[in-house]
Amino acid sequence: MLSPFWRSWFYGWCAAMVLFALLVAGGALEATDAPFRLMLDLVGGGEPIALTPALRFSTGVLGGVFLGWIVSLTFTLRIAMAMGSTGRPLWAASTLGLGAWYVVDSTLSVATGFGPNVLPNTLALALFLIGLFCSGVLRSKP
Repeated sequence: MLSPFWRSWFYGWCAAMVLFALLVAGGALEATDAPFRLMLDLVGGGEPIALTPALRFSTGVLGGVFLGWIVSLTFTLRIAMAMGSTGRPLWAASTLGLGAWYVVDSTLSVATGFGPNVLPNTLALALFLIGLFCSGVLRSKP
């Protein structure tokens, strides 16, 4: 059984990811794009990025997809937590999905000149993996 601390750890991680998805989706509209612009300034190649209508559309779709993925992941983790040691396949599938995201997102970030984006990606993955390994969810039945 997952301790209350680790249960809160994973729910907190999911909440942070939801906030990030909303930040990205907010880049679709001029009225809500300030946090997204700041993020682009932090991970960008130095020059301001013009938020064209096509980029705003792509950003809105990306934020929506990311939000949907994280909501699904949150409920998958909730079920895995409730299942105890029999939830290991759900933890493994979630970890593989995060790994796939990390490799593609980070590789393309570097390839397109946005290498600093690897840092928050690594932090997000590391926080998930800390919870995964330290909580004991992958251990077999005691």
